[in-house]
Amino acid sequence: MEYLFSYGTLQDLQVQKHIFGRLLTGKPDAALGFKKLENAVYGQYPLVVHTNNLENKVAGMAYEVNDSDLKKADIYETSAYKREKFPLESGDEAWIYIENSN
Repeated sequence: MEYLFSYGTLQDLQVQKHIFGRLLTGKPDAALGFKKLENAVYGQYPLVVHTNNLENKVAGMAYEVNDSDLKKADIYETSAYKREKFPLESGDEAWIYIENSN
């Protein structure tokens, strides 16, 4: 099983229905070593920045996803973000969308 960590719009139920065609199953969790910047992408959407300081954390939801879901999420998130795997506070690992600096 894969997890996708959301700290923004993917937590919205209407967004989930539109992208995935269903509501995702998830649980509250936190990404350690991150800070959240509001309105950082296109002046409207949040972004998390990896700080390498485990005292920094961002709350969100860890959703159960499959490969097809991840491909759909990649399209939704656009090239402004890239997806990388990081540990969560729960001990699980999840894909997290971070800044795409390419």
